[in-house]
Amino acid sequence: MEDELVTLAAAGATTLVTAMTTDLWQTVRDGVADLFRRSGRRRREIATRLDSHAALVEGAATPDVARQALLRSWEMELEALLRREPSCREPLARLVEEARRAMPDDRREVIHTHLEQNNTAHGSGTVFAVQGGDQPVHWPGRSNPPQ
Repeated sequence: MEDELVTLAAAGATTLVTAMTTDLWQTVRDGVADLFRRSGRRRREIATRLDSHAALVEGAATPDVARQALLRSWEMELEALLRREPSCREPLARLVEEARRAMPDDRREVIHTHLEQNNTAHGSGTVFAVQGGDQPVHWPGRSNPPQ
């Protein structure tokens, strides 16, 4: 469940910053502001912050660089929101999917909402798998991992 939460927060943040300065902005902005309102934060406060960030993207010489700069901040905000208010998970997933379908073709592939990974170990096998990050592996008391 932890990985799903992080993935959903990342997809939500990507959707949010990708929608800035597009025709979808108002819909995505309102959807995200409503999610934060559910958790007790003032909708107006979040909406003002969203508009401020959209203005930064719009005024940037390279809007995609501005979007990238805002992305991690919104990932953290949405992840914290989803932890505090689990009931926001389904509406955020729905918003991401609706925005992805409505997004112009040149922006659509930026938004990813689903990752799937199937791993199988047989016998005494060990599987080390990760999506979207690093996975350090330590073998206590061994200089070399088993082969």
